Amino acid sequence: MIGLHDHAGELALEGVPLSRIAAEHGTPCYVYSRAALEQTFRAYREAFGAREHLVLYAVKANSNLAILDLFARLGSGFDIVSGGELARVLAAGGDPARIVFSGVGKRADEMRAALAAGILCFNVESPGELERLSQVAVATGRTARVSLRVNPDVDPKTHPYIATGLKESKFGIAWQDAPAVYRRARELPGIVVTGIDCHIGSQLTELAPFEAALARVLDLARRLAAVGIEVEHLDLGGGLGIRYRDETPPAVADYVAALVRGVGDHPARILIEPGRSLVGNAGLLLTRTEYVKPAGERTFVVVDAAMNDLMRPALYDAWHEIRPVRARAGAVPSVCEVVGPVCESGDFLGHERMLAVEPGDLLAILSAGAYGMSMSSNYNSRPRAPELIVDDDRIHVVRSRETIAELYARESALARD
Repeated sequence: MIGLHDHAGELALEGVPLSRIAAEHGTPCYVYSRAALEQTFRAYREAFGAREHLVLYAVKANSNLAILDLFARLGSGFDIVSGGELARVLAAGGDPARIVFSGVGKRADEMRAALAAGILCFNVESPGELERLSQVAVATGRTARVSLRVNPDVDPKTHPYIATGLKESKFGIAWQDAPAVYRRARELPGIVVTGIDCHIGSQLTELAPFEAALARVLDLARRLAAVGIEVEHLDLGGGLGIRYRDETPPAVADYVAALVRGVGDHPARILIEPGRSLVGNAGLLLTRTEYVKPAGERTFVVVDAAMNDLMRPALYDAWHEIRPVRARAGAVPSVCEVVGPVCESGDFLGHERMLAVEPGDLLAILSAGAYGMSMSSNYNSRPRAPELIVDDDRIHVVRSRETIAELYARESALARD
């Protein structure tokens, strides 16, 4: 994980020991490295060199306003999937002319808000959405710039829950049906065709699926040009994976080089939508051990973080490295199940980990910057964790810990007769 290192026998992120964070802000808490966030974004930007492009951060990966603000100041665009994400980006100072709106279920009110903001493009995912967008655009006196999200039926070789480019996926329009839908888009009032969009999945660790999808996108672009539909941009989506355990995903420079090489001399601007690869290895979840519970051949390490804080292990059986903040010298590790206090058998953060811990010990759950806080919930009436950004030796609270009172502040009991 970027920025994590050993300092005087314990883990520190940038210039801040994790024990200091726990002492000052409690646990569980999410901690991000500003340097790591900036470093990865700059790697994308520099990899493109002089090639015309736009990096669109996928807001769903981590939608904290401070992170959005940081990327906006670096020149990032944004890939959104809801009206709420649109509002977040605008509140963080994002440029609406650098926003694309993806997602299969856009409501009419979300379309109106995006049109009023003046976003760059709608990534349209069905013929029905295209018709609705035309109606909304005409009713509001505005013009919607659109790409069609094309489903190339390419196997991304990732977890089935995050594969989005296969023919059975709910996402996108089948690539063989796309020319007819593009012709319809050209006819509709309030619609201007500007590009082609394609996103085949998340946590991809090979270049071949990206290259196969790009080949179909370029083939479609040539077919559209033959009938007089020229596109300004090719939105090639996101999905580049990160290292959680033993994966060897391509480097950002190699991934971008493959895209640039594949597009070749086509004049369209290249758009990409990275999320996980920008924030995943910039953050961790810090938690404290409450109990150590022997159970036959296994030991349960019960911590104060749970599946409501980090859903990925329970949802995908995802693997996150778990490290003691301060190793116990001379202690013999044993096979441990790292679990939370939520009342579900699926509430685990790590299976079969070799650990030597005692109650009170701090653990760092690594590579948790993406799809951690953004997927968290209040299940079991648990307040959500705070979020902190470390900037060298400074700690910034960018989301305060929820209180129990806030959990039911919007609720009310039935009136008594």
